[in-house]
Amino acid sequence: MSTEQLIDVERVDFISVSVSDMARSTRFYEHVLGLSKAPGSGAWPEFELGNVSLYLVDPVQMGQAFTAPHTAHIALRVPDVHAARALLESRGVTFERDNFDTGVCHMAFFCDPDGNALMLHHRYAPYADGRLP
Repeated sequence: MSTEQLIDVERVDFISVSVSDMARSTRFYEHVLGLSKAPGSGAWPEFELGNVSLYLVDPVQMGQAFTAPHTAHIALRVPDVHAARALLESRGVTFERDNFDTGVCHMAFFCDPDGNALMLHHRYAPYADGRLP
């Protein structure tokens, strides 16, 4: 066992998503996805998602360049992937492929207006320890 002192991480507070057009991205996350903007978010919109917040960041406003969208999917838990997908498609969202069933969960992959990878996700199988999702 290591004798190094570990930091005391309590939780993940937010995930930053780099965007190139704050107004367009805010509209997408708020009106297309239907996420609730946290009170007092101001110029840096934050969407509370239960256990973590999604925080839109324009790197240009911090003196950095928008280099590329992230490609690791942020999984948005929904009760029914098929129904959520149908609703988003009716709002103009294009999905990358058919829904995917892993044998444990359903997933549907899409991107925000900047190409940041997102997915609808619903786990239907119990966890290895028998807990239900």
